[in-house]
Parts: sequence; structure tokens; C-alpha cells
Amino acid sequence: MTGIALILFLTFHMSMNVVAIISEDGYNMICEFLGANWYAVVATLGLAFLAVVHIIYAFWLTMQNRNARGSERYEVTTRPEKVEWASQNMLVLGIIVLLGIILHLVNFWYHMMFQELIGGDTTNAANGIFWIKQTFSCPALSVLYIVWFAAIWFHLTHGFWSALQTFGWNGKVWFCRWKVIGTIYVTLLMLGFTAVVLYYAFCGGTC
Repeated sequence: MTGIALILFLTFHMSMNVVAIISEDGYNMICEFLGANWYAVVATLGLAFLAVVHIIYAFWLTMQNRNARGSERYEVTTRPEKVEWASQNMLVLGIIVLLGIILHLVNFWYHMMFQELIGGDTTNAANGIFWIKQTFSCPALSVLYIVWFAAIWFHLTHGFWSALQTFGWNGKVWFCRWKVIGTIYVTLLMLGFTAVVLYYAFCGGTC
């Protein structure tokens, strides 16, 4: 449930970010609307809660699985043909995703909503385009963001259908369908994020 909620948030976030390519003024209007208003703060706290629960539960499940195996990890060390790479590396991917979230919070949230909340320097608090240009004018940060998106892609392509399987929404037919739907959906999601990075990294918003 937390995973599905976070996917829905990413969908909203990507849709908002793509506006930056279409209209910089439009994007800043959205940033100003979201700002540090009570509903945005409540949504941020709710999102943070979901993320923390998701991370803690993931670590807890991983530790349970390892404890269940004991000192004997795997009798067979080769990856089974039907087991995805992402499935066996969800914890590593999750850690990369978490580090990316921290990077993103430092580059954007800290300069925007956080400054408004603490009454700090709010000169560019609602100027999302300013922070996009500043961040992605740095090649190293642009590469790190794309690596982050790749990790999210692997994490979500497995997590999407896995969540639906947990809900019991699968069967011999729908199991394969959900995997295809999830892959297409997550791919479009990450392409949207990546498009913004590449647009401002190579064009600086002037293309």
C-alpha cells in the first residue's frame, strides 16, 4: 500500500515537472501554489510518513528473510531464470533510491518549502525554475539524477506488479499483464523525469 501511494505521488511529481519544459512561468505558478501552505505541509508530512514506513518495512522483511535462511544463504548461487535481477537486489536499489531522495531534498526542498517554514531566505523559494537550472547546469548532478532514476525504474518495475500480487490481483493471465503494464507505466514515468534533466542540462531551458 505504501509503495502504490508513493508511485501515485511520483506520477503527480513527474506531471508537475514536465510543465517546466512547456512553460517556466506555469511551473513557477505550481511551485508558488504548493509552497508552504497548510495542505502542502500536511501532504509532505504524510508522504514522509509513507516513505519511512516503506523503508522500515523493507528492511524488516529483508532481515526476516535473512534470519530465516540462517548461516546457509543459498544452496544455489546462480540466479533462477524466472527471478528478476531487481527482485534479488531490492534492498540495494532501495538504498540508492533513498540516497537520491536525500540529494533531491538538499537541492530543492531545503531551498524552497523548508526556507518558507523556518522564515529563512525566501528570495527564490517559489522559483522552482531557478533551482532546476542551477542543479542541472552541473553535469555531475545531472548524471547522479539519471542514475537515481534508473534505480527507481528497476525498483518500481518489480515493485509495481509485486504490490498488485500482494493484493491478490493476479492470476495466470493477469500476472503477465500487470508486469507489462507496470513496465510501460514506470518507463514513461522515469522518461518524464529524465526529459526535464536532459532539457535543462543540455539546453539550459533555451531550446
